Amino acid sequence: MEKRISGRTKLMALFGTPVGHSGSPAMYNFSFQHDDLDYAYMAFDVNVDQMPKVFESIRELDIKAGNFTMPVKNIAAELVDKLSPAAEIVGACNAFVNENGVITGHVTDGIGFTENLRANGFDVEGKKTVVLGAGGAATAVQVQLAIEGAKEVRIFNLKDNFFERAEETKSKLANKCPECLVTVEDILDKVKLEEAINNCDIVINATTVGMKPNNDKTLLDKSLFRKDLVVADTVYDPEKTRMLIEAEEAGCKIIGGKGMLLCQGAANYEIFVGKKMPLDEFAKFQAENQR
Repeated sequence: MEKRISGRTKLMALFGTPVGHSGSPAMYNFSFQHDDLDYAYMAFDVNVDQMPKVFESIRELDIKAGNFTMPVKNIAAELVDKLSPAAEIVGACNAFVNENGVITGHVTDGIGFTENLRANGFDVEGKKTVVLGAGGAATAVQVQLAIEGAKEVRIFNLKDNFFERAEETKSKLANKCPECLVTVEDILDKVKLEEAINNCDIVINATTVGMKPNNDKTLLDKSLFRKDLVVADTVYDPEKTRMLIEAEEAGCKIIGGKGMLLCQGAANYEIFVGKKMPLDEFAKFQAENQR
C-alpha cells in the first residue's frame, strides 16, 4: 500500500466514534488500488462537538470525499453545503463529496438496503412493506422504499423519541412521495402489527434487535411468518438473526444484512469516484485473507 501513496495522493476519510472497528478503510483502499486510483482512505475518531472543525479540515486539506458514522450523521447534515434529495428527507448524511469546496451530503443506508434486496431477487416497486424501527438506518430505509415506488411503508416503533421522528418522516414523504401510503404505529399494538404483516410483501427489521450479543432476541412471533413473505434484516452480525432463522424455518425467503453493507459501500464508491466498486474482487480478497 505505501508504494502507491505519493505526494499527489488525495485523501478520503471516515468521521465518527468509534471507528477503530470499521471495515471501510480496507474496502475502499483495496478498491482504489484495484482501479489504479490515486486516493487513500483513513478513519478519524471524532465526536459531535468536533464536527465544525472537521468541516474546516475537509475544506483546508481538500479531502475529496468520505463518510460519516454515528453519532455525527445528523450534525453533518447541518454542516454540509447541499444535501441529496434522500438525505434532505432523512435529515442525516453518511457520505459526502467535496467539489471545489462545495460539500454535498448523501445518505446511502437506504440505497444499500434496496440494492441488496434486488441482488436477492426482490424489487420494492409496487410492494407493501412493514418496517420495524425508526432510528437513523430505519429512516433511510423507509425513505428509500418510498422513493423507489413502494406502495405502502408501514412503520412500527415504540412510542419514544424515534416515534416522533417517524411521524416527521411520514409528513415529509406525504409531500415528496404522495403515491406511497406511509403509516406509523406502536409496535406494542399486536393487532395492528399482525394485520400489517398479514397484508404485506416484505417485513424488515431495521433495529438492533437480534444483533450480537443479543442473538436470542426477536421482535416478531414466528406464527406471523408465511411462505410467500419476504423477511429482511439490517443486522449483519450474526449473518442470520433469530428472526431470519425462524422465518426460514417457516418457508419464507430471507435476506440478511451483510449484503446491505457491501451494497452501501458500492453506492458510496460510485458517488466518490464515478465507477462501480470491484465487489467480487474484494469478496475474493476477504476470503483469501480469512483463511
